[in-house]
Amino acid sequence: MQKQAVLNLLGLARRASRLTTGDQLVLSAIRSGEAKLVFVASDASANTRKKFSDKSSYYQVPLVTMFSKMDLSQAIGSDRAMIAVTDAGFAKKMQELLT
Repeated sequence: MQKQAVLNLLGLARRASRLTTGDQLVLSAIRSGEAKLVFVASDASANTRKKFSDKSSYYQVPLVTMFSKMDLSQAIGSDRAMIAVTDAGFAKKMQELLT
């Protein structure tokens, strides 16, 4: 139930233009401090998961890996394996739902 609520919030954040998607754009959002929460698909490649895990921990951005690529893609309406939430309010609510 909580997981579905997070996916619904991702869709809402997408419509509000509060997401950054795609490999390079998410990395630059993490580096610039723009990313408040990062989602990486659980079925993304091991190298991709490691790269985003390392970047997220270095820049102290929370990372979520519990959703599959299909879950994330359906939530935002486009085929993506990594998503950065750039709005602090959305990120806070999603983290509350995940804990």
